[in-house]
Amino acid sequence: MPATRVLTGITTSGTPHLGNYAGAIRPAIAASRRPGVESFYFLADYHALIKVQDPARVQRSTLEIAASWLACGLEPDKVWFYRQSDIPEIPELTWLLTCVAGKGLLNRAHAYKAAVDRNREAGEDDDAGVSAGLFMYPVLMAADILMFKAHSVPVGRDQIQHIEMARDFGARFNHLYGDHFVLPEAAIEENVATLPGLDGRKMSKSYDNTIPLFAPRAELKKLIFSIVTDSRAPGEPKDTEGSALFQLHQAFSTPEQSQAFAKAFADGIGWGEAKQALFEQIDAEVAPMREKYEALMAKPIEIEAILREGAIKARRIATPLLAELRHAVGLRDLREQVVVAQAGKAKAAVPQFKQYRETDGRFHFKLVAADGRELLLGLGHASPREAGQAIARLKADAGAGLREGAGRVVQLGEDAMGELAEHALLEEVAAALAAFAEEGA
Repeated sequence: MPATRVLTGITTSGTPHLGNYAGAIRPAIAASRRPGVESFYFLADYHALIKVQDPARVQRSTLEIAASWLACGLEPDKVWFYRQSDIPEIPELTWLLTCVAGKGLLNRAHAYKAAVDRNREAGEDDDAGVSAGLFMYPVLMAADILMFKAHSVPVGRDQIQHIEMARDFGARFNHLYGDHFVLPEAAIEENVATLPGLDGRKMSKSYDNTIPLFAPRAELKKLIFSIVTDSRAPGEPKDTEGSALFQLHQAFSTPEQSQAFAKAFADGIGWGEAKQALFEQIDAEVAPMREKYEALMAKPIEIEAILREGAIKARRIATPLLAELRHAVGLRDLREQVVVAQAGKAKAAVPQFKQYRETDGRFHFKLVAADGRELLLGLGHASPREAGQAIARLKADAGAGLREGAGRVVQLGEDAMGELAEHALLEEVAAALAAFAEEGA
């Protein structure tokens, strides 16, 4: 049975807080370890640009969020963990979907309608202050989902519309150009914890009432002790219903611990003592992760390497699909049609090697994919015979022994054979060489 693909995006517009952890990070990481599931997690930095025009904040948030997920136990070698802006196929797919997306449907998007309503209440023009990015946000989100053929996208009820729009755009594209996309389903997160913030309202950056997930121990204690409570004195019974302290404690405790805390409320625990108990409960879970987080934050080069590796892994899916979609809509190599016409019958395009002489007098070759894209640029050789021998070695290997060295150099055994062309992947080179073997070339 094929694996179920689950995709989650995290907008890089702020610092992760306890609500993010309990409501998204912790359950998502637990879900990623279930058998039969392929999990995709991406840092939605393109989405962040819609509402944040502070470059330093976007960069800092990207670092903090990546470090947070890794510190909380995300295993990048077992999932797809990448930065949205490292996948150039996503904005291109966004345009392909834009060309089939109905403007009437986009007019009904919740975020856009809310902006229009605010403008009308203020007596402004409907579109005052509304960027095309905000208006087109659902199309970019659809590209994020459809690119990786996600079956399931965990969302709150306020996000269901975006999944429905992704299904609509994907279905329209499939109707016009053939079945290319999986139509995703929304996985409604009914049981996800929504934690209260310092003022009792939902913990949110919009309310400026958050508790940063990895605040230093002293700051965490200070923030917890600033949570708003009522005036009931020690010894007076206290209600758990509607208590921010109790809800926060419940999110970080076992059922038994939660029952004991509820009993303490009924017995009249003092607010100071309750806040101390809450602080110790949260810190017990967060402290080991905080140590990992601080170590990761001190090594941005390592996080960058993880994200780049994640992008390479993600593009192994994205690049071939985008090539398929380009061909489907007619963005094709014109030579394909010429070859068919000259042959007098339909013939599938195949990869090919091309040899040429550069101005330096050396003989080069390049491997070109069936769709005309350059995949591999060979090294210079002293004679056409040497270039031909290198090509013969690559064909004989059929892609089995290739590996990628530093600087995108393609090696066969210990020998450098050339370098990957721009946007090409080693897997595409190997597939093209395997096609030669199948054709008997």
